[in-house]
Amino acid sequence: MKIFNTLTRQKEELKTIKEGEVSIYACGPTVYNFIHIGNARPLCVFDVMRRYMEYRGLKVKFVQNFTDIDDKIIRRANEEGISFKEVSEKYIKEFWTDAKGMNIREATVHPKATENIDEIIDIIKTLEEKGYAYAVDGDVYFSPSKFSEYGKLSHQPLEDLEAGARINVGELKKEPMDFALWKAAKPGEPYWESPWGKGRPGWHIECSAMVRRYLGKTIDIHCGGQDLIFPHHENEIAQSECCNGVPFANYWMHNGYINVDNVKMSKSLGNFFTVRDVAEKYGYEPIRYLMISSQYRSPINYSTDIIEQCKASLTRLYNCSESLDFALENAGDTVAENAAEIKAEIDAKRDKFIAAMDDDLNTADALGALFELVKNINTNVIGSGSKELCEYASKAFDELCGVLGLLYNRKSKDIDAEIEALIEKRTQARKDKNWAEADRIRDELKAQGIVLEDTAEGVKWHRE
Repeated sequence: MKIFNTLTRQKEELKTIKEGEVSIYACGPTVYNFIHIGNARPLCVFDVMRRYMEYRGLKVKFVQNFTDIDDKIIRRANEEGISFKEVSEKYIKEFWTDAKGMNIREATVHPKATENIDEIIDIIKTLEEKGYAYAVDGDVYFSPSKFSEYGKLSHQPLEDLEAGARINVGELKKEPMDFALWKAAKPGEPYWESPWGKGRPGWHIECSAMVRRYLGKTIDIHCGGQDLIFPHHENEIAQSECCNGVPFANYWMHNGYINVDNVKMSKSLGNFFTVRDVAEKYGYEPIRYLMISSQYRSPINYSTDIIEQCKASLTRLYNCSESLDFALENAGDTVAENAAEIKAEIDAKRDKFIAAMDDDLNTADALGALFELVKNINTNVIGSGSKELCEYASKAFDELCGVLGLLYNRKSKDIDAEIEALIEKRTQARKDKNWAEADRIRDELKAQGIVLEDTAEGVKWHRE
């Protein structure tokens, strides 16, 4: 598998530290509000990456954090008149509602910043002892000028980065580029005891501490949104490598931005949407589909037309799934004359899917291969009457949908039983030539979004 490494700006063959295993750290949300559709993209993209690596036989250790102490969280706590912990726990719970709605699997570990204060303090002490950090009146700052490789991820020399930096009111740092590792507590703020007095961690140091604790000093892949390259990931590299004396991450992966109606999403422009907003109108699965419909490094556009197209694409997949289920139930031991050729075509679509995913997680081309498989199934498998062929096709179809995390809202058996019972009643009514009753049942099912199709093999049904 080749992935584009932001650090080297080129595609590289993935070579893991331990054979057969891969360690991945994905930056998680700061939990002070509902997640927005921009947050949804890395969640979906790197969930697919994890699923694919497991599909290819790798053992994946996947860590994704929660930043549960931050200026925004404290501000929200003050606004709502509750503790910072109540705010973070509330929005972690809301995060899981949305994440599970999009079929995001839980990480191997979901650490919180507040659970790793000792590790954070230990790293800051080491940086101070090594001369990379300094304390001023309870604050502790890191000096990027002392790390000769600073800027290697964002590919900008320190002097260029310094041009846009400044010292804000109240900051005691020596140089504009210096950043806070530890912040002295202000009156009324939450705090922890430390060698520098009462305070709390800076944002960047949290991830360095959690990476080291849960994955080690050097990891295989660090990933997140493009907006995190600078300063967050750049600062993580600097403080981690200065503390530990070894490379921090061998591969860096960053997903592209999301635009809304071809304009960058922004609260100030009023084109800002939470995942919950969109899901309430369109459901969660179309959001997941949208997030993986383009290659992850490309920008993606959100609009009502595009989300409707995603719904339509999912309907095609669901219809294929339901047709396959129906064909399997009604298939016999018929051996299709061209079974070997059809199986070879199915294998070719699977191989095309794998080739796309191996090429820097190209989910757009992988979806293309999946829909080619759907066409093949609809044309050559559904009407074959061959149980063996239907099972072969169904296995391939389920594999590829599973890697992408799609079709997780398939019909429940309880609901199926109710629908099948109504269909059976309608069939009997037709036999009895009770056309009014048959039509009434058809209309009742249509009101539930169930479309019936009378075929030679029996009644097929699917959702609109």
